[in-house]
Amino acid sequence: MVRSVGGMDITPFRIDIPQSDLDDLRRRLAGTRWPGQLPGDPWERGVPVDELRQLAAYWADGYDWRKHEAELNDWPQFTTKVDGQRIHFLHVRSAAPNAVPLLLSHGWPGSVVEFLDVIGPLTDSRSSDPFHLVIPSIPGFGFSGPVTEPGWDSRRIAAAYAKLMAGLGYDRYGAQGGDFGAFIAPDLGRVDPEHVIGVHVNAATVGFIPFDKPDGAELTDAERARVARRDRYQADGNAYFQVQATRPQTLAYGLTDSPVGQLAWIVEKFHEWSQQPIDRDRILTNVMLYWLTGTAGSAANLYYEAMHSTNWPTPSGVPTGVAVFAEDIAIRRYAEQSNSIVHWSEFDRGGHFAALEAPDLLVDDVRAFFRTVGR
Repeated sequence: MVRSVGGMDITPFRIDIPQSDLDDLRRRLAGTRWPGQLPGDPWERGVPVDELRQLAAYWADGYDWRKHEAELNDWPQFTTKVDGQRIHFLHVRSAAPNAVPLLLSHGWPGSVVEFLDVIGPLTDSRSSDPFHLVIPSIPGFGFSGPVTEPGWDSRRIAAAYAKLMAGLGYDRYGAQGGDFGAFIAPDLGRVDPEHVIGVHVNAATVGFIPFDKPDGAELTDAERARVARRDRYQADGNAYFQVQATRPQTLAYGLTDSPVGQLAWIVEKFHEWSQQPIDRDRILTNVMLYWLTGTAGSAANLYYEAMHSTNWPTPSGVPTGVAVFAEDIAIRRYAEQSNSIVHWSEFDRGGHFAALEAPDLLVDDVRAFFRTVGR
């Protein structure tokens, strides 16, 4: 039943994938044309064939989509249209009357699946710091579906999210995000500073790291290690970025037609960017949201929009908190150049996918940050 809230039509949404789609997936997995293994050490030239074959076999015959579909459907979901674009989102309200509204934004190659382990703790009314959660699928990703026109960079997405929060009746709210979410959340503070009480990020890059070669003498040992990780990424880890930022349409054909191609494209990043083990069912459920919705190309297109945008980070006065997990590369002195940093935490575990790898640390840090900016 469609209801109008704040001038916005909100439609309840429930995931119900046709069995024919699941049968088609199994047929495609069974008919995969596998390449030979290239010489060299495992993972040196990409995802090893033997490891991917094992994961694909489990995907076909061991993984239970209906179980994970039901888990997703345990949380209230909705769709709406903002700025001409369909947006799918989870909206989970705490039973606590003093809960702070908080928008959580994923990145690539993530999805709303990233946050499943933090929803319960963050909305827990028994906590001294409960939240109402709004968790959108980025336009172009998953059940938000493909974008309908060019120009959907992080600033435009942030503006759409600001309208979404206003339509849901939230006058004061916070924003949190990692990866591309760490572009979107700060941009929410830039486009809606009158209503955003604070921005919290993890896996932060642009606006939080140096892009030149900093003087090593001014860096701590930990900061030198982060610069070294940045340099390794630029030299040997960003081919996917260049492809998605320049030719997302060409990439889309292979990933949309081949489930193993889609799996390899995403699994490589979970392997390279994670420090803690991530449950394979979580990874496959995340991959399913790309596969079942055919959004590999439109998700990759976000990189094209980012690299062809004129909306680069500008100074923000919104209080900002940064969680630096073990594999992150943010450096405070550079983050302070365009962000009002009031909270900075560093952890010796957890990687790029903090909500999946170290949900306890992320939840505690989000609570600690928003405690400092007021409720």
